[in-house]
Amino acid sequence: MRSWPAPEVPSLPAAGLSESTLPLHLNDTGSGAVRPTRPGPTARMYVCGITPYDATHLGHAATYLAFDLANRVWRDGGHAVHYVQNATDVDDPLLERARETGMDWRDLADREIALFRDDMTALRVLPPDHYVGAVESIPLIVEIIEELRARGAVYEVDGDLYFPIDSDPAFGGVSRLTREEMTPLFAERGGDPDRRGKKDPLDALLWLAQRPGEPGWDSPFGRGRPGWHVECSAISVHHLGMGFDVEGGGSDLAFPHHEMGASHAQVATGERPHAKAYVHAGMVALDCEKMSKSRGNLVFVSRLRADGVDPMAIRLALLGHHYHSDWEWTPEDLEGAAGRLARWRAAVRLPAGPPAAAVAAEVRRHLAHDLDAPAALVAIDRWAEQALAGTGGADTTAPGQIRVLADALLGVAL
Repeated sequence: MRSWPAPEVPSLPAAGLSESTLPLHLNDTGSGAVRPTRPGPTARMYVCGITPYDATHLGHAATYLAFDLANRVWRDGGHAVHYVQNATDVDDPLLERARETGMDWRDLADREIALFRDDMTALRVLPPDHYVGAVESIPLIVEIIEELRARGAVYEVDGDLYFPIDSDPAFGGVSRLTREEMTPLFAERGGDPDRRGKKDPLDALLWLAQRPGEPGWDSPFGRGRPGWHVECSAISVHHLGMGFDVEGGGSDLAFPHHEMGASHAQVATGERPHAKAYVHAGMVALDCEKMSKSRGNLVFVSRLRADGVDPMAIRLALLGHHYHSDWEWTPEDLEGAAGRLARWRAAVRLPAGPPAAAVAAEVRRHLAHDLDAPAALVAIDRWAEQALAGTGGADTTAPGQIRVLADALLGVAL
């Protein structure tokens, strides 16, 4: 599957900025703590992508911007980044929307993936090295299911294949939820705890035998299609191996998706951990409810763009909230971001301004501490206010340095 074009990312000078050597710290759901990431020369990251039955809403965009920041911080620290993202281009929600609209499910997926690419390009999100669809990954998925079956971690219910969660002693270590907490979430987030014949209500679907009118692919276990969780297990292990640095997504993926995916991978390979850290972005609400396709309370990036909103204002509005927090979108978010963007652009057009080295050090420090983008924005705000007021110094190189800083680390083109 084709990714989107990469924006050019300028390099920041590191001389005199010892803070740039700080490791990136991220909030790891599995440990419940903010911990340093310690990648080798290449940082490895997997972020769960969209199910393409609707356009990119601001909740999606906020999540992908969070991991875009991680990508940029690692690169600024001298690491290469091997970044993989999937697209779940066959699944129940997509098939249901296709039936509702009368579209072929493949055409619907293609249309929404193309729109997602356009949104990510406009927001200047660094593209994954591998942007991988579920359909093209079916051979990989079949392979990992066969590995699970060889290890006795597959059973059948009326032609469908399930993964028994008791085959992984570490099950529960990603989300840190109790069984009482897991059960209602499993039902709410695509699971089938009440299906008769399952050994455990929380056991996860691996392969769904083909139903009338639905797509299917040949496999050693009959014609059908993959379950959701095993898709990401297969893609991540194939492209990144085990023990990669970060698996990311929205907080609603911690359970069951990341929990199940980790168990599938760990049992299939006999290795652990699947990922060293599981990092989750908070939910974005509108009118006091989480933005979701099922509720229909969505603000679409593409619609804002079509209305003439500068994508950099959208980006700044999202970066104005800490990625790990839940928050509610309001029109004031966009108004404030547009004003901030205008002030920054006016300041970097000046012939001189206060020295920029300390600002760069502060931005680096804030981002290294769990991607504290709101604090990083405030650091540039202070510089812009001084520059526009003509106070704090008159360094002729500073406006250009701030322009590069905002671009390289925050992804904001001035």
